[in-house]
Amino acid sequence: MLRSARPRSWVCSACLSRRAPRVPQRRWLQIAPGVVNREHGSNPIDHSPPGQRIEDSILRQIFDSPSVWKAFSKAHGHKNVGLFRNAYLTGPEGFRSFARVSLRRARKIVDKVLNASSVNDYRAIVRDLDRLSDILCRILDMADFVRVTHPDPKIQQAASEAWALVYQYMNELNTTTGLNDQLGKAMDNKEVTAAWTEEEMTVAQILKLDFMKSAVNLPKHSRDRFVHLSQRISEVGSAFMEEMAPEQRQLVLPSSKFQGMDPMMARNFTRRGYLYLPSMSSEAAVALRSVHDPETRKAIYYATRTASSRSVNTLESTLKLRAELAKLSGFESYAHMALRDRMMAKSPESVNQFLSALAKNNAPIARREVADLLEEKQKHNPSAAGVLEPWDKDYYAESIRRSLKTRLRRDDFLPAYFSLGTVMQGLSRIFTRLYGIRFVSKETLPGETWHPDVRRLDVVSDTDGHVAVLYCDLFYREDKSPNPAHFTVRCSREISRDEVVEAAAEPGEDPELPAFETPEEAANDGMALSMQDGTLRQLPTIALVCDFPQTTASENRPALLSFFQMETLFHEMGHAIHSILARTSLQNVAGTRCATDLAELPSTLMEYFAADPTVLALFACHHETDEPLPYDLVAERLRLSKRFEGSDTENQIVLAMLDQELHSSRALEPGFDSTAIYHGIQRAHGNTPADAPGTRWQGFFGHLVGYGSTYYSYLFDRVLAEHVWRVVFASGRGGAALDRANGERLKENLLRWGGSRDPWRCLAGTLRDERVADGDEKAMALVGSWGTSSTFKE
Repeated sequence: MLRSARPRSWVCSACLSRRAPRVPQRRWLQIAPGVVNREHGSNPIDHSPPGQRIEDSILRQIFDSPSVWKAFSKAHGHKNVGLFRNAYLTGPEGFRSFARVSLRRARKIVDKVLNASSVNDYRAIVRDLDRLSDILCRILDMADFVRVTHPDPKIQQAASEAWALVYQYMNELNTTTGLNDQLGKAMDNKEVTAAWTEEEMTVAQILKLDFMKSAVNLPKHSRDRFVHLSQRISEVGSAFMEEMAPEQRQLVLPSSKFQGMDPMMARNFTRRGYLYLPSMSSEAAVALRSVHDPETRKAIYYATRTASSRSVNTLESTLKLRAELAKLSGFESYAHMALRDRMMAKSPESVNQFLSALAKNNAPIARREVADLLEEKQKHNPSAAGVLEPWDKDYYAESIRRSLKTRLRRDDFLPAYFSLGTVMQGLSRIFTRLYGIRFVSKETLPGETWHPDVRRLDVVSDTDGHVAVLYCDLFYREDKSPNPAHFTVRCSREISRDEVVEAAAEPGEDPELPAFETPEEAANDGMALSMQDGTLRQLPTIALVCDFPQTTASENRPALLSFFQMETLFHEMGHAIHSILARTSLQNVAGTRCATDLAELPSTLMEYFAADPTVLALFACHHETDEPLPYDLVAERLRLSKRFEGSDTENQIVLAMLDQELHSSRALEPGFDSTAIYHGIQRAHGNTPADAPGTRWQGFFGHLVGYGSTYYSYLFDRVLAEHVWRVVFASGRGGAALDRANGERLKENLLRWGGSRDPWRCLAGTLRDERVADGDEKAMALVGSWGTSSTFKE
């Protein structure tokens, strides 16, 4: 999951709104030079220099051996360097100081932009506004991460106060019409724009659109209404997420009705012969897959698919407020408004072209799967009517999966081959082969991390040296979110010579300014820098957060990951590699600050690497014996997970269509009924059993708030990732997954640009397919026609 929030203000493209977690994705599925086929029982041959082999070995040990990590992480003779080595952040008060100093710097830039008058002044406006954005993002990105991750409540509170202080200032900027006016003058002056780079022009267009979406160009009474509506949307949307509830909170039936359910699980909910099953629980989902009695499954189905009237009303209120906001801002619908903002699909019409083409491609697979389920139902009950009821689907799908299982009777086969250290080692080896970058373990200094378990890795390039800092907080803690996530704490960006001079001239008597050894360090608050070809850069600082199990130091055993957990780490590292490789001049377009419907492509693509036999041969071995991974275990698991992929894809298509329809202009029509719309889409586009009358599942669809007409991005990036895997990496055949030329092709055409180049141009270059270069409705339909692995025909 990418945790870099979507833009709602011109000043920051990644910090103002908290994205909802991605829907858990299905993961799917020759020998490279220098890699021995694991089928022959040999470990990979490492031809890297001796120093790199030592780094590679240490990388595995610091994640796999608590005692090695304890020894490695001991720091001696150092003072508190501050969180992330930010010299301000040595204690709670430092967060407040950092915010106040940053706001003073921001106000100077605002004054400079408002007073611009010469051609040279206007030429500098984009970089000035980008620096203004960077100054504020340094607070917002960092504070947003700290307040949800740091275990110290005092630090959390201080970070929240710093965030609120800067957010309040940003609200002031959003009503400062002069900034919009000055940017408009610069963009209208050909003498100015002729001197801008492609990247500067892209950022100018992004900022101008963000101004428009903030209603800064409207009369004051309209701006006031815009602010009111925005606040109400935030309040009502939060209420929907927090108060979401089923109509029937608990299902109570005789325990004898639940035959087939795990007896141990059932016993936990049974009292005096009755089973009390909470509607919104994982146990209810298990029961729907396992209970034999169809009438009981029907009751469970209705309880789990019917949201309360209050939840549905709150959802519909949010949708109506969004529609009104869009209309006030001059857009036909909220979907039109949202899709103008850093999206490859520029309109709802383009999204519908994609979804319709994908639905057409997927329909035959879904129909075959339904026929398989119906056949399984009649095999169990020959007298049953030839109809697959909605409450039958999960039950008979599970029955078919059970019949397919052979060696995977237990879940403990694969984790023995995926210790966390070997997986991290494997990721470094993959990136070395594809991009010439590797992970180097780095000692953490006092105060640098938020927990002793956090490991620091420096990302080192064979050609460019130190290019990024990666903090890995990968182990479970009770006070930590269980959701895996990637955070960009600080973006890549060029630091100008003027900024260094300014930092050197800041008053030394200011008690809120820490002591820095050099003006360059002061210009980046003490955090990681690099100098290359005379250009000073702030290096991307990234945090990866997961919740893998960890043994105690006394046990000194590695954390063993399930295959799903290993895929998750690969996925999150895909976001990180995007942030690492896209080292742009301007932070507004750095790394994952790209088109929202492109942001999940690199991470989803990494899931294909996680399932490739040649890639797994680089690292996957038994944590005790170093025995190579038997790949057939992986292949069987993948076959099982994909058995009903067509039905899963259809469900996602329907949800994406629902997201578009609910954010259309229909939300302002009399008699707007989200339930009727949802059921109508299912009947029109579904091949699997539609929801039964009386159900209201859309009242549980929290992503409607978090995504707001962009939910299709999940499917869009899934299709794109699979197509890139086939076209660029030849589906891994012949060692193509580890071929440096293929890695360079992806990096040079797509990853390195971040959001600084038209994503359709990036995609066309990567695929060498000019049909998608224009990014119009035809291009969207073409992407939909590519389908996914269930629909693709070689």
